[in-house]
Amino acid sequence: MSRIKDLRKSLFGGTTSNARQFGMIFTLVAIVLLFQILTNGLTLNSANMISLVSQYSYILILAIGMLMVIVAGHIDLSVGSIAAFVGIVVAKVMQEYSVPWFVAILIGLAVGALIGAWQGFWVAYIGVPAFIVTLAGMMLFRGGNQYIGNADTTPVPQDFKFIGAGFLPEVGPDTGYNNLTLLLGLAACVAVVIREWRLRATRREMAADVAPMWISALRVVILLAVIIFATMRFAGGRIGTSFPVSGIILAVLVLIYSFITRNTAGGRHIYAVGGNARAAELSGVRLRRVNFFVMMNMSILAAIAGMIFVARSAASGPQDGLGWELDAIAAVFIGGAAVSGGLGTISGSIVGGLVMAVLNNGLQLVGVGSDRVQIIKGLVLLLAVALDVWNKNQGRPSISGIFMRQFRREASVVPVAATDAGTEPTKTPVAG
Repeated sequence: MSRIKDLRKSLFGGTTSNARQFGMIFTLVAIVLLFQILTNGLTLNSANMISLVSQYSYILILAIGMLMVIVAGHIDLSVGSIAAFVGIVVAKVMQEYSVPWFVAILIGLAVGALIGAWQGFWVAYIGVPAFIVTLAGMMLFRGGNQYIGNADTTPVPQDFKFIGAGFLPEVGPDTGYNNLTLLLGLAACVAVVIREWRLRATRREMAADVAPMWISALRVVILLAVIIFATMRFAGGRIGTSFPVSGIILAVLVLIYSFITRNTAGGRHIYAVGGNARAAELSGVRLRRVNFFVMMNMSILAAIAGMIFVARSAASGPQDGLGWELDAIAAVFIGGAAVSGGLGTISGSIVGGLVMAVLNNGLQLVGVGSDRVQIIKGLVLLLAVALDVWNKNQGRPSISGIFMRQFRREASVVPVAATDAGTEPTKTPVAG
């Protein structure tokens, strides 16, 4: 009986963990298994898994930036239009001026940064609400896309397509699998083992409770099994395919931004501002700088997403980016972010994005029309947030709140406290 109790508390980390802490992960697994049955095994075959990562990587990239925007207490409605605008600019400079593809990528990043600086200026220094600024940006840059492209498609060169439609190349001996994908999976397995070992060492140094060794071993075995299964699927696709380059870009961004939000002062300042902006400012946080950064960062990630999509589509068009902001926002809220700001994680947003991606992909595989797909996705978003709100109103632990504890830093986060009398209580920021 004690082992079952240990398993419930510690399997996924933290002494207060339980099944509801990982509600979205379990939901994702349930959806995958459901569609695996309904599609007679198509959901988890190599071709579909590769296609899933390739098709939805740009939405997950947007979710990373949107998480930081929402945590800071804002919203960005312009990301789809910015992605489309950057896409047409990059396509045009390569087509009309014969600019090399790598220079075009730098130009796209610069354009995204300039747009982000423009919107960040209005939000941070003029004080216009981000909702209004980005709503204006949505119309402005959508019109800019159609003006520059003459409401027509613009093709991109073959070399540029690699970032959106490319795969890890075939190297080394013929093993029947893509060797680079196998090495990538091996690296992920090693990282999981090292992370678990370091987590146990850190908790011992802090004199905190350490999960029994068998719990750690079971946790590692489960994660390794998932990684090995996915690696063999991605590495065993048809000749010429493997793990998508866009997936590599996504993985690198997830690692970078997870580190920023969890292990840097700047990342903790974002959560402090979202938890209580006034108290954060009184505690020395530079409010304007934080707001400027999250808006500018969002536009840069939108530029990356737009270039990946254009590369995968082989052309930029006037309909690019439509509805992307809604998918990114849905991913963040399904992943457990708080509407009022201050709570949310990169990992949770990726899980939320995967839930929407698998749901969308599975419904298409079983032949559900696009109209009904949108209805179902809308209901999933509404129910996910409503269930969390209902739990709070009933005085029960919030699913998203419990989910966040898993990603808390093992070291205590310095709370942002009010420095004068009469300041309203602060939320404790939860780092991503």
